[in-house]
Amino acid sequence: MLNVHLVPHTHDDVGWLKTVDQYFYGDRNDIQHAGVQYILDSVVDQLLKNPDRRFIYVETAFFYRWWKQQTDDMQNTVKQLVNEGRLEFVNGGWCMSDEATTHYSAVIDQMTMGLRFLNDTFGHCGRPRVAWHIDPFGHAREHASMFAQMGYDGFFFGRLDYQDRNRRMVAREQEMLWRASESLTPPMADLFTGILPNGYNPPEGFCWDQSCDDPPIRDDPDLEDYNVDDVVTRFLSIAHAQALVYKTNHIIMTMGSDFQYENANLWYKNLDKLIRYVNQKQSNGSEVNVLYSTPSCYLQELHRANLTWPLKGDDFFPYADSAHDFWTGYFTSRPALKRYERISNGYLQTCNQLEVLGGPISRKGPFGAGDSETLKKAMAVAQHHDAVSGTEKQHVANDYARRLANGWAHCQVLVSNTLSSLSGSSAPRVYCEHLNVSVCPLTETSKKFSVNVYNPLAHPVSWPVRLPVNGTAYSISDANGKAVDSQVTLHFSLYPSLSLYLSISLALPLHFSLYPFLSLLSISLYLSISLYPSLFLPLHLPFNFSIQPSISLYPSISPSLSTTPSCSLYPSIFISLSVFLSPYFFSSSLSLCASIVTLRDFLSSLLCVCFSRYNASDGNNSESIQMSGAYIFRPNTSTPFIISKTAKTETLQEVRQWFSPWVSQVVRLYTDSRALELEWTVGPVPIGDDLGKEVISRLDSSINSSGVFYTDSNGREVLQRRKDYRPTWNLRQSEPIAGNYYPINSRAYIKDDKDQLTVVTDRSQGGGSIQDGSLEIMLHRRLLYDDVRGVGEPLNETSDIYPEGLVVRGRLLLSLSPPATAADTHRPLAQEVVLQPLITFTDGELHPSTRLEFSGLQAVLPPAVHLLTVSQWDQDSVLLRLEHQYQASESKEHSQPVTVNLQVSDMLEQQQQAQESKEHCLSLRLVVNTMPLPKRGGDPSVWEVNLKPMEIRTFLLRVRQR
Repeated sequence: MLNVHLVPHTHDDVGWLKTVDQYFYGDRNDIQHAGVQYILDSVVDQLLKNPDRRFIYVETAFFYRWWKQQTDDMQNTVKQLVNEGRLEFVNGGWCMSDEATTHYSAVIDQMTMGLRFLNDTFGHCGRPRVAWHIDPFGHAREHASMFAQMGYDGFFFGRLDYQDRNRRMVAREQEMLWRASESLTPPMADLFTGILPNGYNPPEGFCWDQSCDDPPIRDDPDLEDYNVDDVVTRFLSIAHAQALVYKTNHIIMTMGSDFQYENANLWYKNLDKLIRYVNQKQSNGSEVNVLYSTPSCYLQELHRANLTWPLKGDDFFPYADSAHDFWTGYFTSRPALKRYERISNGYLQTCNQLEVLGGPISRKGPFGAGDSETLKKAMAVAQHHDAVSGTEKQHVANDYARRLANGWAHCQVLVSNTLSSLSGSSAPRVYCEHLNVSVCPLTETSKKFSVNVYNPLAHPVSWPVRLPVNGTAYSISDANGKAVDSQVTLHFSLYPSLSLYLSISLALPLHFSLYPFLSLLSISLYLSISLYPSLFLPLHLPFNFSIQPSISLYPSISPSLSTTPSCSLYPSIFISLSVFLSPYFFSSSLSLCASIVTLRDFLSSLLCVCFSRYNASDGNNSESIQMSGAYIFRPNTSTPFIISKTAKTETLQEVRQWFSPWVSQVVRLYTDSRALELEWTVGPVPIGDDLGKEVISRLDSSINSSGVFYTDSNGREVLQRRKDYRPTWNLRQSEPIAGNYYPINSRAYIKDDKDQLTVVTDRSQGGGSIQDGSLEIMLHRRLLYDDVRGVGEPLNETSDIYPEGLVVRGRLLLSLSPPATAADTHRPLAQEVVLQPLITFTDGELHPSTRLEFSGLQAVLPPAVHLLTVSQWDQDSVLLRLEHQYQASESKEHSQPVTVNLQVSDMLEQQQQAQESKEHCLSLRLVVNTMPLPKRGGDPSVWEVNLKPMEIRTFLLRVRQR
């Protein structure tokens, strides 16, 4: 028999055209008719009417809300449906996360939150067995790896490139084994993966929701419009055609779509009839059997088939649904929201750590009741594939940001309570959330204040701290009274037309190494009287380097750069200001280029940093009417336009470049720094010419990259990319720019035998290597047309502060090193950008009894080991995840297995003592091992954690409050 598994389902976006609240309650149906609470009400009612019926549900964020509103009797009824397998949860995360623009740590958190609720509420029968990503716009290998490590049996999705799908249909390779890691030993990251036949919609002609137009099954033979025979014939034809492109005698059909089943009776009444009338044909020789089913039941039948499946080793990016329609614009859409989500992730990890260190006082202390849960839920919602992706309506994006801000406020109370407890000082903590625009009222007005720096990493870091101040001479000392290196620089407006800001702001970079994980360091600043005339600060440079003017002679540029539009227009002679700063030589000039020489290794590479833009397609094109929009990137030419052929450059202790009134850059290189910092500011993007624009930063070098570059997958493993190439099919390239763009979540690089140029980003962005030796990163997008993918409005962001268009600021960190050692730099650097130090302030002098230093670890963890999670699980348990952050063969020194002798009781010394450890899979769905921890003074080797490259190990520690 050909067994057709009908899977009734709904796809409920956790925000898209409406906010999360509006979707749940069914509000603003003038935008979109959708009400999730009514879907769940109706489905439960209909499941009770026929024991054969099945339904699957995905988004725990919505189900959690609905569940809290139910009576005890209804909750017991639903538990019975779950226990009988009639209501099945699939995926089970708080949301269905995006796969291109999310960081793996945030994905793990949101999946853990959703799965924890299901496990606590329904036990074993509520644990999803199948990962279900039917709507995300392309699929990341790291997501498959995480799902495998979370204990899922399989993974189903709906979207993949149209060329890839066509090839797979012919070859009957729509189901495969995805080997999702080059480092983890199989089958640790192996995951059975299936491509659904109709995306996530029902077959054409078989949609019976109130939003559908298909006719119902009319089965009264006395009526003139009786249509059973026609329905059965069409269904059998569709089923046989689908069976031709799959391998087994089992096929799956998704019977549902966006926000369907609000009136579940419509669906189930017709599905009951469909099953009955199709199966009646078996008495006449039909070999088609139709049944209500779920993805896990379908997967079980595929397993029983005992076939050999094709192997998949790369990912499913970029995604195109036709020749000129590449969904690569959302890699960058809403760059400000993407940055806010990223720093919120870092702040949440810090909040979690301080909650563990502070114990009960962190949640109820001198500054009021604080909690981490509000930010956890806001971050979980932000991982949705129409949230951080930037593909929602503007009012929904505002709602996501509001939720994050509310979460920050709750965590700030918690953080203040813990820092007060650890330091012994009840002085109010001040949070300056606008340091990226050099605004902090306390540091600009106080003559005496302290900077409190908390490092959430398990390793020492050297991190520059920049503060706006109102003066030129400061006495700065650390916790031991030792002077801290610093410098004061004038902070001009980045917009020449505005001259200076309303008041002159001075930036104060503090350079010091932070103590390892869970550490607090206080630094006192005392304002001295300045003897320098206003606006005429001397170049006070505490570092050992010289400044000298020089004349540089460049040839006509090397052949590898000669075809690059943004770097082919050099004057043959120009004046530059060269700054020698060991171990780098840095030259900035009007040509927009910099030459970086690593003196230590005697390697050099010409590097050109240039700003360009693509004009967006408006759909008026002979090849295609597709426009650039929130999802889709489609420039109207393959050649970017140079924003400026020359740049106004000023140098104090940093290089400032103005490329136009709306594009500027500050270039910084700190002493002992591993990377060159490019702080870019873009906006408001002008649209007076009625053209949307997509702004890029182009990094052109003399590296011979041979059409190959590398990008990370969700911040973890790196994948090789090749221009105009796909590893699993022969690509017919129709969009030479958009078709070569990939998601860059934290870093990308190009390399040859001698040099590797790595770019570390501060948020998820799109990019590619269009020319050999070149990397381009898309920074900002402002578009005038909708791309007709559902959002219904152009990506044209404005705000009350920037009514003429959004201004976005960010950083790129550039590292040049030999390929053999490059990972030793960019791996930890990427983690430092995600988990930046937390900076708080206290006004006035510190009390003499204040504790100025604290560390929650007795020793630094090995360089290969990252402390991924430290979080309070419940009153008696702490969640701990340890990660090997290097890939196999990536680093000669660090890509080796590591053993950590971790005495957890010492880590929790402040408030708690661990008594027992239970090791779980990544999402805590399954217990792997249980063991008591060694008593204090016992043999530390009793409890050892062994980590192989890219391995994450997850523990729940039972603790006793002191």
